[in-house]
Amino acid sequence: MTNSTTSRRGTTGLVDYWNETTRPLVSLFFVLPMLVAYEGGLLVLGTETVMRNGADGWLRRLLQWVGFGQYFLLPVLVCGILLAWHHLLRDKWRVRWGVMTGMYLEAALFGFLLLVLAQIQGQLLSALPVQLSGQSSAVSVAQIDGTPEPPSIRQVAEQASGNAGQFIAFLGAGIYEELLFRLMLLPVLAFVLRGLRVSPKLSWLGAVLLSSLLFSAAHFQIFTGTGDAWSTFRFVFRFNAGVFFAVLFLTRGFGITAAAHAFYDVLATMSG
Repeated sequence: MTNSTTSRRGTTGLVDYWNETTRPLVSLFFVLPMLVAYEGGLLVLGTETVMRNGADGWLRRLLQWVGFGQYFLLPVLVCGILLAWHHLLRDKWRVRWGVMTGMYLEAALFGFLLLVLAQIQGQLLSALPVQLSGQSSAVSVAQIDGTPEPPSIRQVAEQASGNAGQFIAFLGAGIYEELLFRLMLLPVLAFVLRGLRVSPKLSWLGAVLLSSLLFSAAHFQIFTGTGDAWSTFRFVFRFNAGVFFAVLFLTRGFGITAAAHAFYDVLATMSG
């Protein structure tokens, strides 16, 4: 009797956590520290140290084009969309702060999972010719012969500033790429497909695939004029990553997806 009651309570707790962490209002408060850190970091360190991602730049240019060029309008847009979504759901205006730790752990786990998937894809494509896979056979970590000279205080400071700028840039990529390709584009594509009389399930499937193709293409010079040189390996991986993030967004909400994206970028950089 006691074990059965404990089991039911545990199941109820997991269901409550699952439902709570997908709410737009919870996602807003979850990503708010990331948003403040990114925008504040840009102001403190400057754009020479913190590189803006493409989604950030495109969205700001879009706002300028419609006459809203003020700097803080883009982060306000993030908050506004999540608040509007929350309002449309007619959900309660209350947040259970205890779920935040679990959300960060969950996001870190999903970021690590995507890193593992990237390594698996690399192993699967390693047998292909370099021209087909787009993957270099060179090691990713530079080999240094001998003992380097001790870095100067200035070099240490510059490296620390660069590392901080890179970390802040990852926060921006997590927020604004997920804002553009998942929070904004995914439902729009599904709506358009529904307008073409595609069934609901196929509409969402098509939206996931199309948004993932656009997400991958947006990272390459051949499509946008900026970004990376063409690589089949990277294009396929980023498409798969787009599908991964889209499914995560549909099942776990915006907050966990944005944080998982940022965690993946950090882990991928640390792994070399």
